Amino acid sequence: MAKAQRSLAGQVVAITGGARGIGRATAAALIRQGARVAIGDIDVAFAQSTAQALGAPTLGLALDVTDRASFDAFLGEVERQFGPLNVLINNAGIMPIGAFVEETDATAERLIDINLHGVIFGSKLALERFLPRGRGHLVNIASSAGKAGFPGGATYCATKHAVVGLSEAIRAEVRGTEIAVSIVMPVVVNTELGSGLPETRGVKPVEPEDVAEAIVEALQTGRVDVFVPKSVGRLFGVMALVPRGVSDAVTKALKGDQVLSNPDHTARAAYERRLAASFTAASSGPSAASDGPAASNGPAASDGPAASDGPAASNGPAATDGPAATEPPAAADAAGIAETTGACTDERETQIV
Repeated sequence: MAKAQRSLAGQVVAITGGARGIGRATAAALIRQGARVAIGDIDVAFAQSTAQALGAPTLGLALDVTDRASFDAFLGEVERQFGPLNVLINNAGIMPIGAFVEETDATAERLIDINLHGVIFGSKLALERFLPRGRGHLVNIASSAGKAGFPGGATYCATKHAVVGLSEAIRAEVRGTEIAVSIVMPVVVNTELGSGLPETRGVKPVEPEDVAEAIVEALQTGRVDVFVPKSVGRLFGVMALVPRGVSDAVTKALKGDQVLSNPDHTARAAYERRLAASFTAASSGPSAASDGPAASNGPAASDGPAASDGPAASNGPAATDGPAATEPPAAADAAGIAETTGACTDERETQIV
């Protein structure tokens, strides 16, 4: 007998990096299910305009995921306006790509600050709220890059492997409670961040809406490992059983070794310019995310129902979507990132294969 799906109506959901891409698509999908959604973004003006476009009940709030105080304030404002948090979706991330030896230290630090420290801060702050109530759902957006290593994205892959391991450990710590942990691992997602990346054989890019639907299903069913598409999960399962030489040959045959190492930089030019501009802005002073006003669509809600149980996972070297801020590097480092990493991610959305 099929397990009954949990209702998401009235659930209070916070999404980091939610102004565009996967974050926005997920917010829209959850709103259709009756959830009350707050999106946090380093670009508070964009978060506010997205919230207005999505309609009530939606909040657009400032968030710097690399600043614990900013993250705490974000979740506090969500609960002030909507009631107790039921679901946190750690979606913010970036994806600069290029040869590992040419990557600047500032680029590596920024990747780790946003893609890993941001998830650590968010997970701790969410659990501080979930544990006293004994329930909640933590969804961490990783990537298929968290299950393998792809040339051209060494540090990015490292951060996504870390998110997978972190999520598995948290899940083990809360086992026996009604707190669920989901790991979302998509392949390349069809967003600006994924522009210029070559297609692999047999595994085509997915749309942000595909990832959003998988997240909704995970929240409804309690799924832990969410691969997008699901077939990638089966592929990883088979690859884990065969000898290393065979898995290497299969990866090469599918052109998986070219996804991050052989991008079309012309097609990614707009994305790279935005990343370079974000570094320059960060080096010039405090981010608007830390002190921008919060925008709200619709009236504040009272205590929302408890979050559903069960993790959601994702496939593929797809990065998280949505802006995340980190300690500002020097302007010179910003230029270096644009020049040496070839394809760079911005802080508003990150998806890859």
